[in-house]
Amino acid sequence: MTFAAQIAQAAAELAQGAAGTKPAELAALVKTLATARRIATFGCGREGIMMRALTMRLYHLGLDAHVVGDMSCPPLGPGDLLLICSGPGRLSTVAALIGQARAAGALIACITAQPQAPDPMACDLVLTIPAQTMADDQTATTLLPMGSIFEGALFLVSEVLILSLRDRLRETTATMRARHTNLE
Repeated sequence: MTFAAQIAQAAAELAQGAAGTKPAELAALVKTLATARRIATFGCGREGIMMRALTMRLYHLGLDAHVVGDMSCPPLGPGDLLLICSGPGRLSTVAALIGQARAAGALIACITAQPQAPDPMACDLVLTIPAQTMADDQTATTLLPMGSIFEGALFLVSEVLILSLRDRLRETTATMRARHTNLE
């Protein structure tokens, strides 16, 4: 397979995974993010990298957004949101964070490919991106390995989520840009 064919196939797999996301679930998450007092995000591995990218854009929108594990992440409580990513639906670290956030009174939202799995079932809100993860890659005939399709689709869906949230908050590219660091 040529390089161009690999690019086309990979892009098609990502687009297919992202396109299966339900607009109503996305809208519910946008509403929840817009009204949260404080937001903390978390994901493991490559999903965590995508969640860090999402958190940066939430901050650019003027939201009080943090990454769990960073030294500057504040405590959560009532009115706050823990936004976790658990593509395969069952991760011990995520389950522990759900318990901590629940005990603190925070709302919990999960982005997943497996909505009937334990992690999303323990959450208040679920956004399903129906894409291949490591939970179902062993019989896959896709080009992209392991959880790459979910991780890439997560990035695409996050970008569309930011566009919807930007409109809801009446932000602009200029106001977002004004919050971008000048220390690069």
